Formats: sequence, C-alpha cells, structure tokens
Amino acid sequence: MRFIYLLVLGLWAALTAQAGELPMIAIDVGHGVRDSGAISARGRSEFAFNQTFAAVLAEAVDQRRFPLRKVNFAGDIGSLVARPIQARDSAFFISIHHDSISEQYLKHWDWDGQETSYTDVKRGYGIFVSAQNPDLATSLRCASAMGSQLRRAGFVPTPWHGRKHLAADAENGVWYYDNLVVLYRTTLPAVLFEAGVIKHREEELELLDPERQARMADALATGIAACLSVREKSAPGSGRPQNVP
Repeated sequence: MRFIYLLVLGLWAALTAQAGELPMIAIDVGHGVRDSGAISARGRSEFAFNQTFAAVLAEAVDQRRFPLRKVNFAGDIGSLVARPIQARDSAFFISIHHDSISEQYLKHWDWDGQETSYTDVKRGYGIFVSAQNPDLATSLRCASAMGSQLRRAGFVPTPWHGRKHLAADAENGVWYYDNLVVLYRTTLPAVLFEAGVIKHREEELELLDPERQARMADALATGIAACLSVREKSAPGSGRPQNVP
C-alpha cells in the first residue's frame, strides 16, 4: 500500500509540474531562542517541540516536490510581524506550535527532582485561522483539509478551544483566532497549527515519538497539497459570517 501511495503521489506531482510550477509553502517555527513559549510537563520548551516537528513537516512537504520556505528554523526571528514578511513570496503559510492550558487547570508533580506543572483535562490538536486574513476562504479550505487528513490518520482534535473561540470547522478542529499577528499581518492564506498539548503528560510523550511525528506531518502535508490543488479564490470578505464578532 505504501508503494502504491508513493507511486500515485509521484504521478500527481509530475502532472502538476507539467501544468505549472508547484506553489511554495512557508513553514514557520513558533517562538524562538529568546521566547521559548510554554514549558512541557517534563520541562522541555515549546520552541524545542516546534523546531523538531517543523523539520519533520518540511521533509514531508519536500517529498511532495513543493518549494519550501523555512521561517525561524533557527529561532532567531523575534518579531511576529517579520515572520509573514519572510514568507511573502509563498502561496501558503503555516506556523507550528504546541499547546498549553490556563493556570487554573494545572496540577503539580515532581519530575527529575524539580516541581513542574501538568494537566489531565486537555489534549489533542487545534488549527486556527483569522477572519482578518486577506484570503480567508483559502485559509479555511486548507485548515479543514488538514484537519480532515489528521482525523483520517487517527488524530483527535481538542474541543477545548470552543470555550473561547468560535468554531470554523469544529469536527476537523478548526477555530477562529482573529488577533494572531502571524495570521492577519500577511498577504497569504495562513493557519496556526497546535500539534498537541505538551502540558498533558501522556500526550507530551506521544509528541516526542518520531513515528507519530512523521504520521502527523504526512497528514498535514497531504491536506495542504490537496487544498492548494484547488485554484479557485473567493471574493474578498467571504468566509466568516459578517454578524460574528
């Protein structure tokens, strides 16, 4: 089955290349050396998780012959505004993150001689889009395609974001988060991807598993490729209902 999948993928890439150059995908590593983001249940920084998974996703995108723009892979871009600027000649922008949870839902335990915090109540992936993005329709289409492929691969979205965010496609784990700078300060369709909850002790270990990382990256890359193969672009302002705050 794997051979057949790779054969079909290769034929699809060849046919697409004949029709025109494949669109460039920009992958952004969330946070950085100075701002390392959340800290996992076992004391590892979110940036370290982001950096590792972004490299795996980059490999999956490269296998599909898509041009790739790597943003903040070294963790040295401090400005959020600078990230989409670095990706401006791309067709799609995805920012890689790993999730945490509010302080009131945290418990504490001793890990390797240090007290760290964890949660038992939240786990799963999440995908965010901004209604302020200039190409919301494509952002939504790609987010739903990614979520659908993730679910097909056995991954489960967290419903937790429904406490604060309006659902864009709750079944596939897609939510509106309008004021994320990397999503609205860009000319590109864009999503922010939370691969999982690093404060959840079991999921933290799962997120460190190379086989799982590869399976998740494969699902994301498949969803992005399917989305970008749809060339239509809706009129400005379409997508999110106008009566939604």
